[in-house]
Amino acid sequence: MVYTITLNPSLDYVMYTDAVEIGSVNAIERAAISAGGNGINISVMLGEFGVPSTALGFVAGFTGDEIERRVRECGINTDFVHLPHGSSRINVRLKTSAETELNAPGEEVKSEDIMELFVKLHNVADGDVLVLSGSVPPGCPSDIYAQILEYVSAHEIKTVVDTHGELLTETLKYAPNLIKMNLDGLAELFGDTPTTDSEVAAYAEQLQNMGAKNVLVSMGKDGALLMTEGGRSYRQGVCPGMLVNPVGAGDSMLAGVVASLIDNDVDFEYALIQGTAAGCATAFSEGLGKRDKIIELMKALMI
Repeated sequence: MVYTITLNPSLDYVMYTDAVEIGSVNAIERAAISAGGNGINISVMLGEFGVPSTALGFVAGFTGDEIERRVRECGINTDFVHLPHGSSRINVRLKTSAETELNAPGEEVKSEDIMELFVKLHNVADGDVLVLSGSVPPGCPSDIYAQILEYVSAHEIKTVVDTHGELLTETLKYAPNLIKMNLDGLAELFGDTPTTDSEVAAYAEQLQNMGAKNVLVSMGKDGALLMTEGGRSYRQGVCPGMLVNPVGAGDSMLAGVVASLIDNDVDFEYALIQGTAAGCATAFSEGLGKRDKIIELMKALMI
């Protein structure tokens, strides 16, 4: 089983319009609502590969109930901690000629809420995959992901971390099987934005020296690089197409790689192709990419 943890999920309210005038009433042409959060996106995309998963995290109030309903509607198992206070956040995205995001901080969690999450982690067993992804809500300690990895370290499981800053670096001592970063995350961590493949590879090797086994670096329009534990480096460019929606593309890429990670004998070259196709499928769609589009793009990349 794959478990994804989204500590700070949201309802994403996407509104489409030609332009927004600040200080005025603006007519919206159409709108869409979906359950949001990095781990939830990964679970949804894993479903496109036929990989079942269970979504964990914190939800609260009527918005939390709606998040869980929508996640289950996607065929995903859920085992959220229901906070006895507040409401899960609503994030707003305005789609005009450019995209504007308004992200709320999320509902504060307390120590007893975190303890309840750890109780739910009792279900994680040998052979499972655990994905820790995204930001954390107020009240979570900066080493919460590290605490989770320490808690499950007695099991023979594969662990995946996709975050940045201290949340990431604190996990490296527990040797996560795979970490994902983007160029901004590398710049934040090392104080310099890499501009060439060799610079990206050098930083990936530094992250391995710090504890990560395999490192996936998303490079936006320039594709991705995957540095493996065995010392091999794989590079993949993006698929040709029109950018429609960058939100969730990184989560989709990671889901494609994780779908291959569940095999004991991982073909990392194939995993990167699959991840790239999934990321591009989302980037070329209004929502998360669908299986048919992913397969189409994988064929193009493999040719």
